[in-house]
Amino acid sequence: MDVVNQLVAQGQFRVLKVPLGFIKALEWFFAIFAFSTCGSYSGMFRMAVECKNRTDSDLSIEVEFEYPFRLHQVYFDAPTCKGGNTERYFLVGDYSSSAEFFVTIGVFAFLYSTAALSIYVFFFEKYKENNKGPLIDLGVTGVFAFMWLVSSAAWAKGLSDVKTATDPDKVITLISACDFEGNRCREVHDPVMSGLNTSVAFGFINLILWTGNLWFVFKETGIIAPFMRAPPPQEKAAAPDAYGQQGGYEQDPYASNQGGYQPDYSQQGYNQDAEYGQGYGQQGAPTSFSNQM
Repeated sequence: MDVVNQLVAQGQFRVLKVPLGFIKALEWFFAIFAFSTCGSYSGMFRMAVECKNRTDSDLSIEVEFEYPFRLHQVYFDAPTCKGGNTERYFLVGDYSSSAEFFVTIGVFAFLYSTAALSIYVFFFEKYKENNKGPLIDLGVTGVFAFMWLVSSAAWAKGLSDVKTATDPDKVITLISACDFEGNRCREVHDPVMSGLNTSVAFGFINLILWTGNLWFVFKETGIIAPFMRAPPPQEKAAAPDAYGQQGGYEQDPYASNQGGYQPDYSQQGYNQDAEYGQGYGQQGAPTSFSNQM
């Protein structure tokens, strides 16, 4: 536990907030959904064969199939409408190659995303040493982007063929008893394909994520750094040699041209102190005591 706590304490989880780590986390998440929705699928459809002789009818013929969709190994028994006998029929097609390829890419993408996230969080400084980590990451990301394109397209085509091969209306044509007049064959329940449709959607979402992540991994390689340097700063104009040449301190142009306030100390307002002093001298103390008498 101490080792785990130490690793958690040293982890740089802020990398998950930047596009490099955040998109990798999305790749990890959607890879799980891609291979799980396809690899865990199992479906069933039901048909009914009504014979002219009702005792020979079978109104609930269930046909089950699942991943990896080797439909040529899936069989069911249907009545022949002749003396209560049944006949075994097999579905048509083997679509395991496209399905297994899609699931394999999803599993490996999940494993690589897990390893990459661990390196981003706990060993990001070593990841950036000598650009080896980003270059390897760029190559692997490019390979997975291409593989998601191929596997998703192949599985989309395979799913279309699976839907056709498991369509009850198509399977009914295999039953010989349905060709005779008086017998009636119909579908009772269609297979639910929503999970498989979702797996194809997740496949193309992974394609978008891995392709978009190429740019952010490429930026970590530093290959583009020389082309993204800021332009050199422009040289500033040299200061004048002498401020006197511009008359900066010789004359104030606002002193003579504008009607600014310039006090006149010769006016009477500033001579009141002097008059007050004279008045105080005249009203001062008497020069002799006899004058007061």
